[in-house]
Amino acid sequence: MELILIYYRLKRTILKVILILGHGIKGIVIAGEAKIGKNVEFSHQVTIGRSKGGVPTIGDDVYIGPGAKIFGGIKIGNNVRIGANCVVFEDVPDNATVVLQKPRVIIKDPDYHYSIFEDTEKHKKG
Repeated sequence: MELILIYYRLKRTILKVILILGHGIKGIVIAGEAKIGKNVEFSHQVTIGRSKGGVPTIGDDVYIGPGAKIFGGIKIGNNVRIGANCVVFEDVPDNATVVLQKPRVIIKDPDYHYSIFEDTEKHKKG
């Protein structure tokens, strides 16, 4: 885990005091001009992105789980937890947790065969 003590502008992104990077900086994308509060923990593959001309404002004491995406001119409140792979595009109030719905299982036809090749016979022949 990397703890970075920061208060400066990086490509117009405003960061305050402590930024916690659970898996280092690799794979984290933060849009210019995004506002990020104190004690925010970013997991790997997080994107804080611009949408419709707006960038997010993230409050203090926020955890952002692996693969989460936060887009647009929205406000993420203080003491918020955002779960893995969540896509957030609307405001989140203080003291909230954001999670995904339960995954769905889709049953395929019994004759269906998954192949990365279009024609498996052609690739078997070489």
